[in-house]
Amino acid sequence: MNASAVPTDPRDPRDRPARLTVGVVGSGRVGPVLAAALQLAGHRPVAASGVSDASVRRAAVLLPDVPLVTPADVLARAELVLLTVPDDALPGLVEGLAETGAVRPGQLLVHTSGRYGTKVLAPALHAGALPLALHPAMTFTGTSVDVQRLAGCSFGVTAPEELRLAAEALVIEMGGEPEWIEEDARPLYHAALALGANHLVTLVAQSMELLGKAGVAAPDRMLGPLLGAALDNALRSGDAALTGPVARGDAGTVAAHVAELREHAPAAVPGYLAMARTTADRALAHGLLKPALAEDLLGVLADDDHHRGSDQ
Repeated sequence: MNASAVPTDPRDPRDRPARLTVGVVGSGRVGPVLAAALQLAGHRPVAASGVSDASVRRAAVLLPDVPLVTPADVLARAELVLLTVPDDALPGLVEGLAETGAVRPGQLLVHTSGRYGTKVLAPALHAGALPLALHPAMTFTGTSVDVQRLAGCSFGVTAPEELRLAAEALVIEMGGEPEWIEEDARPLYHAALALGANHLVTLVAQSMELLGKAGVAAPDRMLGPLLGAALDNALRSGDAALTGPVARGDAGTVAAHVAELREHAPAAVPGYLAMARTTADRALAHGLLKPALAEDLLGVLADDDHHRGSDQ
């Protein structure tokens, strides 16, 4: 790939990125969506790989008329290749493609793992590839809805300095906002996203389940406005948005919560206790929780630990 084919800055209409042929290795929920977004920007998807029935169906909907071929054939046909496989599979995939000679000099190799930067692409770099790490900070359904959701979505970007503009330009073309992440910070960056997004789903699902047990007919409708406001307040104000019995130091209410959970949903108790302790620590550190009340509250939580231990 010559220098003129590397994307620069799409904000300047006189300097639009060159149109690239695009391939997808791994037709999970992410790859076909990103390829479809690049297609809207004028690039041309030419090949994809996928094994499962779900992958085949997803590619057929999002990338109609794009042939499904082997990963090696994807690299043979495309100038820009999206490696959208699970994190644990990525190192082996890159090594295998490099060892078999599938990687071509000047080829843009883009992975979408949050965990890794560009070092994981080192075997391909030795073969002359141009390595980019572009991680969309969004959950994917694998449908066309995701293409629209990319608008304004932050991407964690890691690339060699000489490819920084190319990486950022591709993100902007997909509708996203590039956020530069240093190589060594990628694991912490990914842990932060997983802590928020993944655990949020668990908390919401568990809350809906408990509301159902309490007799609420439409838990989702009840939680929607409450959680929407809580999320908005948290994003605006951080710890200052903390509220509820733990942040207030209402030890009696927390004890009642734990007793009810132990009786009706014992599997929810460890998560409640862990989050209650973390919330109390943060509220105390930010001056929202009075030390005397915090002592009583943490005493309740400690007593419950002793209770659990005596039951085992």
